[in-house]
Amino acid sequence: MSEKIIKNWISLAKYDLETAEAMLNAGRYLYVAFMCQQAIEKILKACYVKEFNDTPPYTHNLLRLAKELSFFSKIGSDKLEHVEVLNAYYIESRYTEEFGELVAVLTEEKTREILDSTKGLFEWLKYQI
Repeated sequence: MSEKIIKNWISLAKYDLETAEAMLNAGRYLYVAFMCQQAIEKILKACYVKEFNDTPPYTHNLLRLAKELSFFSKIGSDKLEHVEVLNAYYIESRYTEEFGELVAVLTEEKTREILDSTKGLFEWLKYQI
């Protein structure tokens, strides 16, 4: 697989992070968390393509993607904990019956923490490429 594919995954991930920032500014906190999950999913897929020179698995499970990478043991417990948090927002954000609960939990402060942690994880993963 080419560098072009890796760069595309990275570009998509950056776009998602920018979208998360825009959603934070708009007060759309659930979508901040969802776009953070999407950004990390895409940067992990870029890492996968770089390492295996193959199409990444068709999954949204961040932990599953991370476990397949050779540097998984270097990720650290704080980053893994954040991956698990983000994993939940992909799944939970798709069920409308939980919408009220999710919106109530995601305060501006908590959402900023999610976005800041995601930015740090994103940069660390990008460095692995």
